[in-house]
Amino acid sequence: MSTHRPPTLTLTGQPSWRHRRFDPDHALGLRLTLATMAAFLVLVPFALLTLLVLGAWAPLHRLDTAVTDALLDYAHDHPAWVVLMRVWTEVFAPMPLRAGALLLVIWLLRRGARRLALWAATTMVVGGLLGPLLKLLVGRDRPELLDPVARAAGYSFPSGHALNATLAAGVLLLVLLPYARQGAARAALWVAAVLLTVVTGLSRVALGVHFTSDVLGGWLLGVAVVAATTAAFTSWRAHPVGRRAVPARGVG
Repeated sequence: MSTHRPPTLTLTGQPSWRHRRFDPDHALGLRLTLATMAAFLVLVPFALLTLLVLGAWAPLHRLDTAVTDALLDYAHDHPAWVVLMRVWTEVFAPMPLRAGALLLVIWLLRRGARRLALWAATTMVVGGLLGPLLKLLVGRDRPELLDPVARAAGYSFPSGHALNATLAAGVLLLVLLPYARQGAARAALWVAAVLLTVVTGLSRVALGVHFTSDVLGGWLLGVAVVAATTAAFTSWRAHPVGRRAVPARGVG
């Protein structure tokens, strides 16, 4: 016997706003709710971390310093590790990732997925603009090391490499997962996204050009941007201007 509750109706006879937001049968409303909640839940720890960085919270500084010193000692003892991290951090730097995202956008446009292409481009651009702006606002200096294995210019928080890797991983997953029908293909996409995000962030700390909290901030901001743009484009698709909504797949 079905236990599905009938929807709560408004005075106009339509399901209530709450029912449309959480009912699995209203996929657009449910995705919009989940994406909005995800953006909010991720922005809270990012805001807290930013306040701790601005306030130079001593426990966070000690943790950052301890991790940086440990990885620097390892780097000095393992030159091959340094080479690997340098290659990785250059290959998956923000500009190459943006170039890859541009190719993906062009591919989507050629397939006629214009709204999904616009979402992908918007996600990369919004995140790409927020990163440098927050660096200027926070103004955190990079680690000062006596014997560094690498150098980088500019401010430190949040890590631009970690942020853009997270954005690219999110775009990769949300665009390509609907096309991956087999479990192995879907698993490969997840593994690629996780490796891109985690190893890119690790490379910045391993090379001594970012603190751990810089990378964590980049990851959190990237997830928040992906969730926020997904919510915005889901809402746009659910309420198109000038015509009735039609079912569609993905955020596009």
